[in-house]
Amino acid sequence: MRPLFGVEHAAIPRTSSSNTDPADRRINTLVRHLVESSSSAMADSLSASVASSLNSDSVFSHVVRAPEDPILGVTVAYNKDPSPNKLNLGVGAYRTEEGKPLVLNVVRKAEHQLVNDSTRVKEYLPIVGLAEFNKQSAKLIFGANSPAILENRVATVQCLSGTGSLRVGGEFLARHYHERQIYIPLPTWGNHPKVFTLAGLSVKTYRYYDPSTRGLNFQGLLEDLGSAPPGAIVLLHACAHNPTGVDPTLEQWDQIRKLMRSKQLLPFFDSAYQGFASGSLDTDAQPVRLFVADGGECFVAQSYAKNLGLYGERVGALSIVCKNAEVASRVESQLKLVIRPMYSNPPIHGASIVATILKDRNLFDEWTIELKAMADRIISMRQQLFDALRARGTPGDWSHIIKQIGMFTFTGLNPEQVSFMTKEYHIYMTSDGRISMAGLSSRTVPHLADGIHAAVTRVV
Repeated sequence: MRPLFGVEHAAIPRTSSSNTDPADRRINTLVRHLVESSSSAMADSLSASVASSLNSDSVFSHVVRAPEDPILGVTVAYNKDPSPNKLNLGVGAYRTEEGKPLVLNVVRKAEHQLVNDSTRVKEYLPIVGLAEFNKQSAKLIFGANSPAILENRVATVQCLSGTGSLRVGGEFLARHYHERQIYIPLPTWGNHPKVFTLAGLSVKTYRYYDPSTRGLNFQGLLEDLGSAPPGAIVLLHACAHNPTGVDPTLEQWDQIRKLMRSKQLLPFFDSAYQGFASGSLDTDAQPVRLFVADGGECFVAQSYAKNLGLYGERVGALSIVCKNAEVASRVESQLKLVIRPMYSNPPIHGASIVATILKDRNLFDEWTIELKAMADRIISMRQQLFDALRARGTPGDWSHIIKQIGMFTFTGLNPEQVSFMTKEYHIYMTSDGRISMAGLSSRTVPHLADGIHAAVTRVV
């Protein structure tokens, strides 16, 4: 058999050491060494040549490296930083006072029940997901006594958390709704424009945040929605607006509702923080219920990532409130046709956890207590940060920190100040100055306050 790289090692004379003098043996050893080295070099050269050829001939050689996601990329940079004082305030995930991820006790109890239930199997769910999960999710957001539920006017399907719910809703609208324009607030969560554009909708914006007051630009909002074409879709954050933490008052919500209904604008709520903002599930659902109470139609995307800490389980729901039960039934049938070629059917474990908690009164009550504790800790972090900045005499009015609500605060810091804080203080946040209050603790508040103070006094 010929060797792989064509070198005939057999051609090297191998004589017995008893019949060869030492000089000959040394020469033979040297020859073998040179041949073997040559073979190795040839192999290395050929390997490099093949690799180079494969790379240059790849059908994907034109593909450029994509930039990191502006939110998730913050964590990538944070993980590479060796500083012991580094602080990650970029990604929206709750942390304990000790800076650790939290699994709710009620979630552990529900999982224990599920694991010890010998009747449970791992069969596929229906396309629309777990029936009990869908039923309980609709009750949670609309209220158990909602006329829309009692009249069977709600089509609910289990989706892959909030993002998946938005995507399924967007694709349904692109296929079946007469208007393709969706208006999203400026600013909004960075994934919103991507999700809806890829779903087939045309994304427009309406004014929402006023940098001068660090509050709501209510007049601009009304003007922009008033100028939208009749029938346009409008994305609304149900509570705890991301990234600003600025929400309309209930009276302002009612004005928004009246304007939208008068122009036949279609509401699409993104409810990512129910109960996580104020600590009350009912309070945080009020804007949605206001729109449902007038008998009009609307979309609601729900997520259980934040309020149940089920980030990695990807548990969410899309509900479409329709005019009557017959329309809701037909809408559900078409939602199946959107989901089937996308991911076929949703995963079972996370939805089973949620359904177990929502349908058990004791577990539900325990959840509301844990949920309020998380919300209260975030509110406490807001107050502590505000007090720390005031104690340092940091220039500017920082009252927006305690006026805003939910997981995030829009600090008002500019990209240069954010970069300065990352470089000098190892504090990581998105370039627009958004910070996750849930990532703070009493121990880290002084470090953040020092960084903000330095940034606003040293970087214009």
